Amino acid sequence: MFETNLDATYAWLGLAVVSVATAGVAAAFPASPPPDADGVAHTIDSVADGEYPATAEHGIAAERIRLTTGSVSLTGGTGTARAAFDAPRITPVIRPEARGESNATTDARLRRVLDGVPPDAAFDDPASFAAAAERARSIEARWTAAPERITVRRVHYGDVRVTLVG
Repeated sequence: MFETNLDATYAWLGLAVVSVATAGVAAAFPASPPPDADGVAHTIDSVADGEYPATAEHGIAAERIRLTTGSVSLTGGTGTARAAFDAPRITPVIRPEARGESNATTDARLRRVLDGVPPDAAFDDPASFAAAAERARSIEARWTAAPERITVRRVHYGDVRVTLVG
């Protein structure tokens, strides 16, 4: 009545090993998906492709961001994601607190325009606005701390059309 069947013991031990292995594999999966670079790129494209001035924001769940004139890359604890833009090149606006280097940031006037100030209030003429945007596009893209939200603003000043992202 109290004797142990040897086959049952091995079956229980095998089941225990498989259960532990399955739990280990499941624990190795990330708890959440990688950052949504495609969603950020879609928001930027939807504003940049437009004919009229527009503004949009997109929330970011990432630790670091790398913004170039043609793509956005996001990285976090669950991986890295990159998405290319379909729209014409954008103008990255690097905030000083993101880099920590005052000489590697975008012109403060472009940051003011991105934050909602009309370009004619921040710049003397469309040529200086275009020159500041071109300088901002020439800054080498680096990984920076990601903000909670990214702002995209398409601005027209005279004949100059610029899409600011930051």
